[in-house]
Amino acid sequence: MDRVSTASMFPGVIQAREQMWMAWQQVKAPVIVPLLQLAVYICLTLSVMLFVEKVYMAVVITTVRLLGRRPETQYKWEPMGDDAELGTSAYPMVLIQIPMYNEKEVYQLSIGAACGLSWPSDRIIIQVLDDSTDDSIKELVQIECRKWANKGVNIKYAIRDDRVGYKAGALRQGLKHGYVKECEYVVIFDADFQPEPDFLLRTIPFLIHNPKVALVQGRWTFVNADENMMTRMQEMSLDYHFFVEQQVGSSTYGFFGFNGTAGVWRISAVNEAGGWKDRTTVEDMDLSVRASLKGWKYIFLKDLEVKSELPSTFKAFRHQQHRWSCGPANLFRKMVMEICKNKKVTLWTKIYVIYSFFFIRKIVGHIVTFIFYCIVIPMTVFIPEVQIPKWGLVYIPSIITLLNSVGTPRYEKNSKSYISSFCCFVSLANLFDDHGDEKLLNHQIKAQFLSPLWLNLKIHHSINCRRSFHLLMFWILFENVMSLHRTKATLSGLLEAGGKVNEWVVTEKLGDIMKTKSKAARKPRLRIGDRLHLMELCTGLYLFFCGCYDLAHGKNHYYIYLYLQAIAFIIVGFGYVGTFVPQS
Repeated sequence: MDRVSTASMFPGVIQAREQMWMAWQQVKAPVIVPLLQLAVYICLTLSVMLFVEKVYMAVVITTVRLLGRRPETQYKWEPMGDDAELGTSAYPMVLIQIPMYNEKEVYQLSIGAACGLSWPSDRIIIQVLDDSTDDSIKELVQIECRKWANKGVNIKYAIRDDRVGYKAGALRQGLKHGYVKECEYVVIFDADFQPEPDFLLRTIPFLIHNPKVALVQGRWTFVNADENMMTRMQEMSLDYHFFVEQQVGSSTYGFFGFNGTAGVWRISAVNEAGGWKDRTTVEDMDLSVRASLKGWKYIFLKDLEVKSELPSTFKAFRHQQHRWSCGPANLFRKMVMEICKNKKVTLWTKIYVIYSFFFIRKIVGHIVTFIFYCIVIPMTVFIPEVQIPKWGLVYIPSIITLLNSVGTPRYEKNSKSYISSFCCFVSLANLFDDHGDEKLLNHQIKAQFLSPLWLNLKIHHSINCRRSFHLLMFWILFENVMSLHRTKATLSGLLEAGGKVNEWVVTEKLGDIMKTKSKAARKPRLRIGDRLHLMELCTGLYLFFCGCYDLAHGKNHYYIYLYLQAIAFIIVGFGYVGTFVPQS
């Protein structure tokens, strides 16, 4: 009765809906299904390439550790010692560069740490490259420099008339001063980095005794890793970068991307490579690639820790990730032919730099994460004709995640957790089978997902680990959210599209600002525009809609993942991630 009355009252609406359905069916089979199936094949191919790369790095790093291949065994190294005849002249002249830009919260930390390095005072020059635009901050930095100069430290304060070239321009200008001609090596510390006193004593000997080595890189550690959930996620990602990616490159090809700070360069190598260039936002990677094409080698010291600060606000982290994703893609575009034509490095080194270092890690790794897991897979719930094999949907991502987690130190303490983690992820495969009985599905969820998860949490609790397994799930969801910005930045760099390709936004450091805020000031003003992120909200709503459709009409039970990922996007979209700095 209701159907008849509705149809009679709104005949035009019913007819329009039927026409739209017919049009959809006519377009769906010949156009939509083949295109979506092609997208699935492309994403699966890229996923396999990424999987092979992760396995390769896991094999190499395992071999390196089993064989005990340390930099001290690969390269000649002898401790620095005093010479009665030569005196302090036995120590080479070293230049310390500290580039900064309005670093009010952390400038004292970096300057103090640099001035505290163990090295003869007459064989070291500390150069503070201040590009600050705030006159009050400039005055504070100058006062700090004068304080250390009065203590006998050879410290130079240098400013420029403009910020042309940003950090690269400041470093390039700093090397032009006359007193730099006396120096053989240059060390770079960003404004939030605090090296230990023995930093030079542990790095310089590698450069002295190995004339083909141009760079010695230290590993970053983070003083604020436990500040919030976002900083903990960042630490997990960066630990894999340092403990696996950097070590693999250093151990096999003597090449890796300079991290822009906490490293020592041979000045002659910098000059031979063409010096600092500001054609991209990754001047550090640019220099390291150009120097490697000249035949220079690099050493990474994983045991040489240098304290630093992670961006704790989402705005600062997003700007940093844009620079780190757009810059490498843009550099790849500009240097791929130069690398191919180079005759000073071996063919395998070229393949490693082009394929592994650039294409897989800097491009494929970002793009496939967002396109496959946040667009293609959700779209298949509307097109049941397009099937995704279980190996590409569950097994490969699970193994990649496992290899990422194994590569970080917080998971090395308990090998049993690897097995439990892997089983937990692999067990999700059975949840995507077609079950007619909903009770059977619920039983599987409890038996196959919650039980391994609970077991793993108990294992970690029993050994009192600083980290727990539940962070791995949060890390996966957060990395997928950030893949939205990384994909956008990567495509922007590849195509040189948009006005932000070469835009440099300095990563905001908070230092102890949140500790010094009064309780009254900690109540933030509610400014909706400061917290809302429309791209994340739109993506989250899209995933939520796909999850609802799959729950109502689907057979693969993708909604389990779709709802979790939608919640992650929506939480970030409303700004509930990272530290929110109160308005003064």
